[in-house]
Amino acid sequence: MDPLSTYFQEQHALLDATPTASLAAILEILEQARAERRRIFVFGNGGSASTASHFAADLGKNTVRSHMPRFQITCLNDSMAIFSAYANDDGYECVFAEPLLSHSTAGDVAIAISASGNSPNILRAIRVANEHKLITIGLAGMTGGALRDLAQHCIVVPSNSYEHIEDIHLMLCHTLISAIKLRHPEPGS
Repeated sequence: MDPLSTYFQEQHALLDATPTASLAAILEILEQARAERRRIFVFGNGGSASTASHFAADLGKNTVRSHMPRFQITCLNDSMAIFSAYANDDGYECVFAEPLLSHSTAGDVAIAISASGNSPNILRAIRVANEHKLITIGLAGMTGGALRDLAQHCIVVPSNSYEHIEDIHLMLCHTLISAIKLRHPEPGS
């Protein structure tokens, strides 16, 4: 069997199997955060860190409209100085939780991206976010891990393939960006 065709066939089947009903709720959370000038924090490890960074760039830049407030988005894995300081001094499990404690307030939004849903630094950050009354969102894979139950809203890609999980996570992020842009076209365009 052709491995290239197989990958696309598997991806197509996973898209159909991924429960996306909570995307509408997540979209409303993002819209409310924008309207209320709430901060949004996104974070992940490895490939999920890249997805988090990509989502932050898209949300921060591609949704700018002259007649609307801008999203207040921060990717917690983008600052290697603060990331490595916490990892070195306090332990890797603190790299997202501690910046959340420093910069967030109740009503802000924390978005965790984790293929396994079990990364200790992700789970600690979501616990901290819940304790401090942030709205918590998770994108996970496999069975969702502990993130599935800790995040208030969680979408789980039902696959054990990191490649498929990470592809669909990015697609979910792009779906949200596209929906926001369609809802709010630039006047006169």
